[in-house]
Amino acid sequence: MRQLLDKIETRQQLVRETIERLRAQITELTEQLATAEHTLERLEITRETVLELATEDGTPAPESLPPGYRDILTLFEQNGDGLRAKDVCHTLGLGIEPRHTEGMRAKLKRLVNRDLLTEPEPRPVHPDPVGTGRPRDQLNLKSDEHPQNTL
Repeated sequence: MRQLLDKIETRQQLVRETIERLRAQITELTEQLATAEHTLERLEITRETVLELATEDGTPAPESLPPGYRDILTLFEQNGDGLRAKDVCHTLGLGIEPRHTEGMRAKLKRLVNRDLLTEPEPRPVHPDPVGTGRPRDQLNLKSDEHPQNTL
């Protein structure tokens, strides 16, 4: 019987140590969470301030691009030629089935409609470097546009 009680005591000590380790981790994670939340709050305030200042100057507020669109524009920055939807899908590793290429074609059309890409003829599309809807030097983004931040 004494052996059984010793085993229980040993197990209790291990569980107590585990509890203390977990509490320490929770404390550390709570501090990290508070830091991240504070940073996010500061970034939100900064964004609001920038948008307010832009509005005061009469500058329209930029819209953020979703990550998938940023990846597409980055691909066009790196590529020297026009690309078809299937080529973009293949390069981004999305698959080349019709459901993927049609979805990509819709994204490319949206970027063309926002004057970030040009489509000199049906397919392939190119970046629109000056926002005129006409191609210039194949693939260049607008010099005043940053694909990570604006549409």
